[in-house]
Formats: sequence, C-alpha cells, structure tokens
Amino acid sequence: MRSIFSIVLMLFCSTMGMTQRTAIDAAFDSAVQQGFSGVLLVAKKGKPMVERAAGYRYFETQTPLQFSDVFELASVSKQFTAMAIMMLQEEGRLQYDDSLSKYIDLPYIGVTIRHLLHHTSGLPDYQAVMDAHWDKTKVAGNEDCIRLLRQYEPPILFSPGEQYRYSNTGYLLLASVVENVSGEDFISFLRQRIFAPLNMKDTEIRTLEAKAATINFAAGHSKDASGVYINANKFHSSDYTVWLGNRKGPGRISSTAADLLRWDKALYKNKLVQRSTLQQAFTPAKLNNGELSMYGFGWDIEQHPVLGNIVKHNGDNPGYSTQIIRCIDKRYTVIVLCNNAHPSFRKLLSNIMQALAAEESK
Repeated sequence: MRSIFSIVLMLFCSTMGMTQRTAIDAAFDSAVQQGFSGVLLVAKKGKPMVERAAGYRYFETQTPLQFSDVFELASVSKQFTAMAIMMLQEEGRLQYDDSLSKYIDLPYIGVTIRHLLHHTSGLPDYQAVMDAHWDKTKVAGNEDCIRLLRQYEPPILFSPGEQYRYSNTGYLLLASVVENVSGEDFISFLRQRIFAPLNMKDTEIRTLEAKAATINFAAGHSKDASGVYINANKFHSSDYTVWLGNRKGPGRISSTAADLLRWDKALYKNKLVQRSTLQQAFTPAKLNNGELSMYGFGWDIEQHPVLGNIVKHNGDNPGYSTQIIRCIDKRYTVIVLCNNAHPSFRKLLSNIMQALAAEESK
C-alpha cells in the first residue's frame, strides 16, 4: 500500500502541474481573445502538458484551425540545415573550419563553414541582389542565387568573424555545401536522414503546389487595407516567396507542433549525432576579438536565472510567426506556430516562460 506521505506528495505534484497548466492556458486564451490564430504545445520531458489550437486554417472560409495542421516554419528551419552539416562533419566528410571556397565558387576570402553556421561570415544579403537583378517571372533556386552573387559581387559587410549579423545568405550556402558534399539534393537529404528516421511524417520542404494539395496546411494571413485577414501571398511584399520559391537552407520547411516535439525528443536521445557533436550547436561563437556571440549552429543561446540553459529559434514569414524553445536543464519544450503573425505572439511566449519559471521557483 502507498504511504500517506507518497499520496500527499503525488497530490502536491499534481496540483503544482495543474497550476502551471492553468497559467499557460490563461496566457493562450488571452492571446486568442486578442485575435491570435495558431497552435501551442508545451511539454515536460517530452510529454505534452498543454496542447491548444485556435483560430482559422483559412480566414476567408472560416475553416477552423486544428492542432495537427501544418505551418510554414520560416527560420526555425535553420536548425535542420545546421544538423545536416553536423552529420556530415561527424562522418568526416567536411570540417567546420573548411573554407567555403572549397565547396562553392564565390569571390569572398576567408569565410568558413563555421562562420556561416554562426552568422559571422559578413556575406551580403543574397535576396537584395536577387531583388535587383533577377527576372521575377522565373523561380530561383540556390544555384541562381549563387550565380548572381558571383556575377555582381556585392561587397562583404565585415571581415569574417568580426561580428554577428543574422544571414540568410549563410544558410542558403550551407544547404548548397550539403548538396556538394553528399551528392544528394538537400530536400532528399533532410527527408531521408532526418525526417523519416524521426517519424516526422508531416515535415517537408513543400512547393507552392504541394502546400495547396496539403489539406491541413495552415495558410499565412495578413490584414488588408480594411483590416480583414486574407492570404498573405496576395500582398506584393510576399512576392519573394514565389520568385525565390526554390531556395533551400534558410527556411521553407513546413511542419506540425507534434513533429517538432519528435525532433526535440530526438535531440535528447542523440539519435542523429553524438552528444559531443550536438553540444557544439549550443556553444556560443567566439568573435575575432575574443567576445562571445550567443548564437550556436542554428540556435539562439540563452541563460535563464531559473530555467537554466535555453536554446531557441524564431521564424517570420509573410503571415507567420513561429518559435521553438528548449529549456535543456529543466526539460521544458515550448512550440508556438502562428498563422496570422499576431502582435500577441511575443506576449504569449513571455507569459508561458514566466509560468514555467514561477513553478520552478517554488
């Protein structure tokens, strides 16, 4: 028979967890009342504590959003690009301090794979070059972006390793390095080496046609001039998602909250790379002057006074705001996928983190 002490302890822990869930539910409800559309997953040691969905898959038809819906991840995709590089490094097929020029012909000296991973390369923005010179009746991929960077040779922004500056160019080039080294298409590499082994059945780099054919794909939405949410692809500011529609590396992965939790759990179990290899992804970059930059390989790095070591990444695409937060020491995982880029998104994340920290402080 259970002792009275064990029963009391069990009830206490249950009440504690309920208090935490109540606070998180309240934070989500508040965001929804303000107009938030999206899903939330909060897990502890890989087990979901809170799973919520609210809003619309398609605002125009008022189709209700489901927790299992697929969202564009935007820059949350970068952690998968970084993982592909880490897998190849662990296999001895490349080294982090290899020169970029070993794999890709570009007129920039001194840039290494490590610089690309850490956003310390100083490379110019590929999208600006493409916007100025690309025929937008055509759909560009990585090879086109690299060719125009080579052709127009925009100046480097700073010496490699001198500073941190977020660079989509760097992660586009990393995907092309993966293709060069592996001999495989980047999409196929991710599918066969990461998504399939982890049973991430709803995760893919989808074309516009594939998104349209995915019944449970949650479209991104923005407000028109009258304040009504419509598909974000109808805005001129979203045109680049079409004419840069074949690029790979900086974004374009779409997934579900459940699949992202599978990804999170796999990272704790070292299913893809060894612990020592993964740890480098969560290690700050050291700049040329010895200062640290708090970005690892595809992850922002943070030290929380209560929750301890945290790695996270956000994503922003027309109509989308996304975030994954992994509290490594306390084993909390927070995943928020929003398909109307609502202003309450940041407040929701803040309130959730406060709720987790408050419980841990007791």
